[in-house]
Amino acid sequence: MRIDVWSDLLCPFCHLGRRHLALALEEFEHADQIQVIWHSYQLDPEAPATAPGSNLDRLAEKYGVDRDQMVATQEQLAADAAEVGLDYRWQDTVPGNSYDAHRIIHFARFQGLEEAVTGRIMRAWFTEGRAIGDQNVLIELATEAGLDPQDVRGVLAQDSFGTEVRADIDLATRIGISAVPTFVLDQKFGVTGVQPVETMLGALRYAWDDQGNTAGGGCGGNCGCGGGAPAPQVEQAAPAPHESAGGGICGSGACGCGGGAPAEAAREPEPAAVGGCGSGACGCR
Repeated sequence: MRIDVWSDLLCPFCHLGRRHLALALEEFEHADQIQVIWHSYQLDPEAPATAPGSNLDRLAEKYGVDRDQMVATQEQLAADAAEVGLDYRWQDTVPGNSYDAHRIIHFARFQGLEEAVTGRIMRAWFTEGRAIGDQNVLIELATEAGLDPQDVRGVLAQDSFGTEVRADIDLATRIGISAVPTFVLDQKFGVTGVQPVETMLGALRYAWDDQGNTAGGGCGGNCGCGGGAPAPQVEQAAPAPHESAGGGICGSGACGCGGGAPAEAAREPEPAAVGGCGSGACGCR
């Protein structure tokens, strides 16, 4: 079974959601038959590569959130991250743009080093206070993760793998994704935002059992994957794409990653579009 995930490297909710998925897969009975494909997304594509000042203040100003509220949100995120073995030092995070980092990760996938490079870049931003929009920093991080520094410089000097990044973002728009992290299970069921490990595990089991059911059908929150929450956590894909509301949100509320309400679940990705940049058949993924 295939899982497509859209996330932004500068989104702490994506960092946490990635960890929750990994922990859910550790408990999933068919994990060895799961293919996870990571797609690029940018919550703030117009941001400068690097920016001075406090990331917390920038987020509070951009999204119109009181600074004290933003601090409380970040502290809760750090506590949630610590519970699953992550070290989120929000006070040290620096503003910037994730476009070049996404390009390097696409290149790393082509080189068979996607996991190592992604992990190094994410740790640098979330824990070490590094500016991952700085190309010199990216060269250093990618080299530490195993990529050749000259190759990395060559990628960054041009717009190499920019097409792959834009294709991911375009596909997200066309299938109705406006929140990250978004997980699309078996190209049919969408899970948006940071869900508990138990919820993710239930979603995996539901999607696995539903394989072969071409009629689809969401669980409606009654399959065990929703954990009894008032709103269903796993839904059948929406029938048609819609435009991104406000340029992309994290799906968990006023969080500093975009704010707002959770997006609808994504509808099934179009096979032709996914097969081009997402299936692994073309070398770019």
